[in-house]
Amino acid sequence: MNLNLQHKNALVCGSTQGIGKATAQQLAALGANVTLTARNEEKLKNVLSELDTSKGQTHGYIVADFQDPDGLRKKIVAFIAEHHTFHILINNTGGPAGGPVFNAKLDEFERAFTQHLKCNHVLVQSVVAGMKDAGYGRIINVISTSVKQPLDGLGVSNTIRGAVANWSKTLSNELGQFGITVNNVLPGATATERLTEIIKNKAAKTGKTEDEVSTAMKNAVPAKRFAKPQEIANAIAFLASEAASYINGINVPVDGGRTKSL
Repeated sequence: MNLNLQHKNALVCGSTQGIGKATAQQLAALGANVTLTARNEEKLKNVLSELDTSKGQTHGYIVADFQDPDGLRKKIVAFIAEHHTFHILINNTGGPAGGPVFNAKLDEFERAFTQHLKCNHVLVQSVVAGMKDAGYGRIINVISTSVKQPLDGLGVSNTIRGAVANWSKTLSNELGQFGITVNNVLPGATATERLTEIIKNKAAKTGKTEDEVSTAMKNAVPAKRFAKPQEIANAIAFLASEAASYINGINVPVDGGRTKSL
């Protein structure tokens, strides 16, 4: 099985922590040249210093705000003009705040739509020309199992994640002829800062302890534990490889079996 990513250039969003960071590390370990993207330059530098360079990889970063699609586009286009195109794009952004969908304010939907769908679209439009020229493209969107089974208390996230999944499927149909695949990875409960925040919010609303909330969430998973970020990154890395060349337009839950639907 060919999982070698040497001479491949990868752009990894939200790569200073959690799943994004683990993905950047895994792609670098497989030989890719990785460009990190996030808002915090100090954190970007820290992750950059940890990436594998044993195969001659060269890595970099772009400081960008995913509430500013136009600014993001300018930065990506400028980077490509000065450095290189990308063969792999990992769309990954932190989820919206929790809460019932009925109580959500309109600007919450607007912010989430900008951050997740509009910025994903800007990035795809910026990198696809290079992928077409190379005859190789992997666009992987890190979304949520909520696109198969909406999650209680995450109303805005459920809504926007579903939109991204349908955008992605449509895109896969349009780009497949160029050797470009578009797939979604759907993490279940994963040991990240985002999960810690969700547990704290649930505990505050229910009057239960954080340990009680955490235990209940684990018990809802057949594996009886949370995922490690590296386990999500492994699925992403496979989809980014040559070995996954005929996998296109699918949602891949990586959730320990929690999702009830097929």
